[in-house]
Amino acid sequence: MDSGVKSNTDLIVCEDWDKINAVDRMQAYIVSHIDEEITMQALSKAAGYSLWYSIRIFKELLGKTPFDFIRAVRLTKAAEKLRDTNNSVLTVAMDAGFSSHDGFTRAFKRQFNITPQKYKDERPLAAYFTFTPIKFFYLYVKHRSVDEMEASKVSRTVTTTVVERPTRKLILLRSINATNYFSFCEEVGCEWYGILSSVPEKLDSGALITLPPALVKEGTSNIAGGIEVPYDYAKKLPDKFEIIDLPACKMMYFQGLPFENEQDYSEAISIVFEAISKYKPDAYGYSYAHDAAPHFNFGASTEMGAKMAVPVVSV
Repeated sequence: MDSGVKSNTDLIVCEDWDKINAVDRMQAYIVSHIDEEITMQALSKAAGYSLWYSIRIFKELLGKTPFDFIRAVRLTKAAEKLRDTNNSVLTVAMDAGFSSHDGFTRAFKRQFNITPQKYKDERPLAAYFTFTPIKFFYLYVKHRSVDEMEASKVSRTVTTTVVERPTRKLILLRSINATNYFSFCEEVGCEWYGILSSVPEKLDSGALITLPPALVKEGTSNIAGGIEVPYDYAKKLPDKFEIIDLPACKMMYFQGLPFENEQDYSEAISIVFEAISKYKPDAYGYSYAHDAAPHFNFGASTEMGAKMAVPVVSV
C-alpha cells in the first residue's frame, strides 16, 4: 500500500499525465516480470520513452531508480519465502536473482537490517516493501472526477460472514491527527503496512483501523494501522508500535467482489462502506457493537475485492 517511496507525501505533485502513465506502465511491467530478468531496455519500451528519460522520470516520481525498486520487490519476496518455507538461504538467493550467498546477505541486511539466516530462524517483524500503482495516487488524491467514478464497473455485490474471534492481541501504530488512510500515511509514512504484512502469526492481513473510544489514548486520534495476532504473541516490536489485548467477540466481514481495473480501488472500498451503512444486521440476529472492538478496513485488490470487518453481537 505504499507507492514505492517512504510516504505518499514524497511523491512530487506532477501534472504531466504522460509521465505518470509511463511510470505506471514500468511498475506494471516490473510486477508481471519480477521472476524474470528485467532489462532497462525492456522498461524503456514499456514506458514508451528513451532509456535515459525512462530512468529519469521513474526516479523523479517515485524517489527510487528502477533498479532499487526491482531489488526491493525481490528482497521482499525473498523474505516471504524465508518466513513461510523451508527453503535454504542459498536457494532463496538464487530464486531472487542473486549469484552468490554473500551478495544476497549484504543486500538483505541493507534492506531489512538483519541477515537472512537470522530472519529465517527468528521471523521478526520486518519492513516489507509494498506499493500501489503510482496512478492511484494521482487519480484518487489529486484528480479523479465524479464522471470517472460513475463510469467505473465495480460490482455492487457485497457478501457478509460472521466470524468468532477469540481473545487475541492487536499490534498497532497510532496516529495523532489522522482521519483517513491518506492522512495516516502522510503522518506516519506507509512503511507500517509492509511491517505488519511481515508478521507470520497474523490472523488476517494488515488494516487501517478505527478504534473504539475505550482504546484511544489521550492525545491520539482513533485512526491507526493494525493487525490481529494470537494472544500468546510476544515478539519484539519496532519503535512506535504497541500491542494491546482484544477480548473475544464476533466480527462481521463485508466482502466485495474482485474488479478489473486498479483505478477502481477507491470505488470498491466506497461500495463496501455504503453496504455497511445500509445493512440491517438485526434482521439476521445481530446488531453492530461499535465499542466491542476496532473496525478493520483491509483495503482492496483486483483479485480479492474490498474487505472490512465490524464487531457485532447476537440479539
